[in-house]
Amino acid sequence: MAISSPITPGQVWFHFFGIVPVIAASIYSEFLEYKKNAPHPKLGNDTVKEDDKAVLLEGGGLQSASPKAKSSLLHLLFLVSAVTSFKIHHDKSPFSGKPILYLNRHQTEEWKGWMQVLFLMYHYFAATEIYNAIRIFIAAYVWMTGFGTSHIITYEKISVLLEFLVEQMMWRLNFLVLFCCIVLNNSYMLYYICPCTLFSLLWSMGRLVFLNQYNEIGSVMAVKIISCFLVVILIWEIPGVFELLWSPFTFFLGYTDPAKPDLPRLHEWHFRSGLDRYIWIIGMIYAYYHPTVERWMEKLEETEVKRRISIKTVVALISLSVGYLWYEHVYKLDKITYNKYHPYTSWIPITVYICLRNVSQNFRSYTLTLFAWLGKITLETYISQFHIWLRSSIPDGQPKLFTFYNPIFQLPIVELHAHYFHICCSKLFDLTNTLKVAFVPSRDNKRLAYNIITGAVIASVLYFISFIFLKIPQILDETL
Repeated sequence: MAISSPITPGQVWFHFFGIVPVIAASIYSEFLEYKKNAPHPKLGNDTVKEDDKAVLLEGGGLQSASPKAKSSLLHLLFLVSAVTSFKIHHDKSPFSGKPILYLNRHQTEEWKGWMQVLFLMYHYFAATEIYNAIRIFIAAYVWMTGFGTSHIITYEKISVLLEFLVEQMMWRLNFLVLFCCIVLNNSYMLYYICPCTLFSLLWSMGRLVFLNQYNEIGSVMAVKIISCFLVVILIWEIPGVFELLWSPFTFFLGYTDPAKPDLPRLHEWHFRSGLDRYIWIIGMIYAYYHPTVERWMEKLEETEVKRRISIKTVVALISLSVGYLWYEHVYKLDKITYNKYHPYTSWIPITVYICLRNVSQNFRSYTLTLFAWLGKITLETYISQFHIWLRSSIPDGQPKLFTFYNPIFQLPIVELHAHYFHICCSKLFDLTNTLKVAFVPSRDNKRLAYNIITGAVIASVLYFISFIFLKIPQILDETL
């Protein structure tokens, strides 16, 4: 494949900062291993050549598979997962000490996992028929950010929150995507779920950390939540306010799609953030009432069998009825019309799913660990789909090219590619966490500040040297 853009300083910087040290360390470790043990015969490496005839998603290929074939693949995956990874959890509630497990971690990880599978299939097969469902999945991710952050702030110590924010979320959200932006010369908004999640994280944290000692008082929380709604209404519903607020951050949140160069730089941020502008607040509300709902469920489990079954049946029927009405009157709308309703209705299917998933003690304690594992590497799979699952040929381009393609063996290629892809994502997840331990020490602010300053200085110097190296040929051409 021909290089369609010039080499950037970021790419040269990455070789200095990343590839060269890794190669040097690998060679040195191999040398030490050679000295320690008897030498082993070298294995030949098979080179894999890229298919230059990669097919555009819009132009034919795997997306031509029938909806029945796509559905069969999905059902097969769920069947294999159910047979091989079905697990019953016996964890107890941190609030009551009883095995209620309402919206437990295993359940939310599984939730993220099967949503991510559908998200990858949507892009790979260009399955535009499930566009509205994908919008719901992204809203669910943002909802979980508001729910998880608010849960920690409200019911944990502030020190635990700050450690969670710095060590877990900020590093995890930005480490891999930052390298992708620098090395591949992409904009941060290309990976739009990252800024959307970061936005909901910081806003929910800011609102709840302020006067956090009063978070257990219902009236104070009501004022904070109402203020969140008012701020969102001010920014997104009143014309001109969004541009006024975010225009200073265009360098960070701006994005120009090569396929649509005439759109404003902040168009993508306005569209993506606007779709899920309210759902993170709904997550805050659900987190605040989480212990209350658990106590209600605890009392329900202690009632007589007949009354318990009746109440659960009523809850399930109401949830199904609401879900059906939403499906008929909102979900079936065309893409453009649906996007107008999405910010105000996305909480409905999320709530319906939560009610049905937790209606029974047994049902909420069951998970498919395969999807739970996939849920843990959701961020890595999302970012890697731009470069491993699919690819593009230009900076900031949407991924519309197959990484591997063979028109004869389509489904086997999909299966092998999916296996390879998730192995890479798992390794990226492990790498991110390993480097987090090294660079973001736990409860050692002095060392953390030293690492940040040192890393910033080294990265800046190497980037500057890379910039100079790229300028040398231009200077020589001008002088000759």
